[in-house]
Amino acid sequence: MNTTKDYKQFENLDEEQLPISKHKLHDWTHFAGLYAAEHVAATEFVIGATFVALGAKTMDILLGLLIGNVLAVLSWTLITSPIAVDTRLSLYTYLNKIAGDSMTKLYNWANVIIFSVISAAMVTVSATAVRFAFDIPAQLNWYPTNFWFILIVFGVGIVVVSIAIYGFNAVSEFSGICAPWLFVMFASGAMVLLPALSVAVLEKTLPSGWNDFIALGNQSIWTGIDSNGEPGIGLIEVIGFAWAANTITHFGLIDMALLRFAKKKIYGLATSTGMMFGHYVAWIAAGIMGAGAAVILGKSIVELDPGDVAYYALGWSGFVIVIVAGWTTAITNLYRAGLAAQAIFYNHSRKKTTLTVGLVTIAIACFPFVFSQILPLLTYAGLLVVPVGGIVFAEHQIFPRIGYTRYWSSYRQLTFSTPAIASWVLGLLFGFGLNALNVMSFFYLFIPTWIFTILVYTFLAARYGAKKQYPEEEKLEEIRNENIAAYQEQKALLEPGRIKDNSLFSKILRTISIITLLITLVLAFIVMFGSSNETIYVENREIFYRYAFICTLLYFVTAYWVLKRGKQRITAI
Repeated sequence: MNTTKDYKQFENLDEEQLPISKHKLHDWTHFAGLYAAEHVAATEFVIGATFVALGAKTMDILLGLLIGNVLAVLSWTLITSPIAVDTRLSLYTYLNKIAGDSMTKLYNWANVIIFSVISAAMVTVSATAVRFAFDIPAQLNWYPTNFWFILIVFGVGIVVVSIAIYGFNAVSEFSGICAPWLFVMFASGAMVLLPALSVAVLEKTLPSGWNDFIALGNQSIWTGIDSNGEPGIGLIEVIGFAWAANTITHFGLIDMALLRFAKKKIYGLATSTGMMFGHYVAWIAAGIMGAGAAVILGKSIVELDPGDVAYYALGWSGFVIVIVAGWTTAITNLYRAGLAAQAIFYNHSRKKTTLTVGLVTIAIACFPFVFSQILPLLTYAGLLVVPVGGIVFAEHQIFPRIGYTRYWSSYRQLTFSTPAIASWVLGLLFGFGLNALNVMSFFYLFIPTWIFTILVYTFLAARYGAKKQYPEEEKLEEIRNENIAAYQEQKALLEPGRIKDNSLFSKILRTISIITLLITLVLAFIVMFGSSNETIYVENREIFYRYAFICTLLYFVTAYWVLKRGKQRITAI
């Protein structure tokens, strides 16, 4: 094999189409920050209210969310991360390798649409905070009714697109800054509004103990009665909801795009920052904040939008949290959409495709229905992509163990994989068929659908050539991978190195940023535990609003300053 020729071949490919090189891998802290920021998001305000509307009970929420989110973390760790680290490829590139161009294009188009709409929903949620600050009417129709709201959406969206086009590092850095602050603010918001709920239900500013807290939750937040006055969902549904909320990324393997940068497979456990802080603490906190804001405003929680809830929980910092939380999720999903688009239009760079998709996303975000329907979108999107995740899992993990040949379709140079397309279609018919027959809870449909698709694909692939051996093609594949690694090592020598910033000034800035977070938490504790009566509570709440906002500004200034100082580089020798 001619090495020089191969190097030129690799130079003509976008780097997203090659395995991630060793020098670009990240340790677990990057993924802890990335997942914490993505999943402590603006949607938590919507989902927090949804559990209230679905009529869950307090103990079901506390226990069910814990179990469901642990199952989600294990799904990333045992299913997604091993394939991502083995291949160092995004799902889009890997799928093209095993299923050919035809199915890959169909699948990538589906992902462009799904992730663009999810990203658009987050931009819309962020815009609700800005419209609240400027006293623009709430957008309750499926279409925009105010010109200024459209301008706000474009302003918010441009920030999302600007960060996403710079790729994984920019997404990770932005998320790393936001994650600690987001967690502190969600926890603080719950503490600030818990006394308002307690006064309304228990006629005292703080529950006396665990039994009081459960009684408070059952009477004012998670009552067990849905919005129609009927008995609500139970423990099993709550577990399924939490587990299924991210099937699109773990069972559906979309997060291969992120976890391919992980140094070790075990880094899949870093998703626990997003699940435990975001989909556990933040969902519970959002329910408390929503119920508290509803008491203050004299409205039902389902009548409030995220801007309303965040303002009465956190004051001006509430505007910031809705905007930032929307950004963090929108940016990550737009990055995924850009990858999918780049896999379709492979002659264009990922930056160009992300920019194009981003502009379409901003236009979609002008229509408020996308955020109000985010939960049905997530669940149906998950069921749509889970069969594809099953196909990839079968190819990568099962085939080598049963004597079948991995990448057999690529070795046969097939551009149309009948087993893959047929398995996807049959998997969709099976999953949505089970849903139509109502044989089980919708939240668990992804499990039998995934298993069914694996079995069907394994059976069909065997008939089309997976059982055969391809020694010559496997040898060429091995040589190609070695050449790619050599090319990337050579390229790494030409890239600038990074100086680790341990200067005294940067240490001082880091200390200030940490102190601002601690002060915010202390202020929230004072509101919750230091308000002996309603009058003192209102006074403490106003103090929190004022100084928490000052701490917010200081945190972002110092954290960003530390990031910029840490990005100093030297030219590699």
